[in-house]
Amino acid sequence: MQDLYKWSLTKIRKDALMSAWMEDRREEWSPLTASRIRFLLDGVAFLVFCDEQRSWFERYLLTNINKSDNERPILPFFSLRSMFANLNEINTKEGVELLDDMLSLAFPKGYLFFYIGRGGTSFSQIAKSNESSYMWLIDEHSENAFYLDGKDENLDIKLIQLFKLFNSSISAALFDEIVL
Repeated sequence: MQDLYKWSLTKIRKDALMSAWMEDRREEWSPLTASRIRFLLDGVAFLVFCDEQRSWFERYLLTNINKSDNERPILPFFSLRSMFANLNEINTKEGVELLDDMLSLAFPKGYLFFYIGRGGTSFSQIAKSNESSYMWLIDEHSENAFYLDGKDENLDIKLIQLFKLFNSSISAALFDEIVL
């Protein structure tokens, strides 16, 4: 059994497109991802949402995370937008606290926000309100976040590659192939 850091290096090197950029970034990827997968293994729900520009990726992630060909249990990934249609209207601290109250009742084992999108938006502020959040932030460095460059012409491809690595990491953790 390998740790996630070493395991991810092998996985990254198998994907020629990913190895060019991700091999150097696994030092920031591995500990952040390992800690969030631990939450998942403890039964914490992942509430996924993206900024408007990446709404396609939210659908992609939610469609593929629990595909039957993953050959693993169904995992608690949910669309935050589908639970709270007025998400765009939350732009105050009080609004975030009310959302947190509702989600705490709905998810007694806990939840975390999984946000993919630009930093400095009201959506990123919602994600940052929860210290356990998992974020793939574009154009902003922040704690609990993996940084992506918004000017990168391959950003969409990189998001898909990150999802595949994340999804494979979950399977490896579930089947005791890696140590977190």
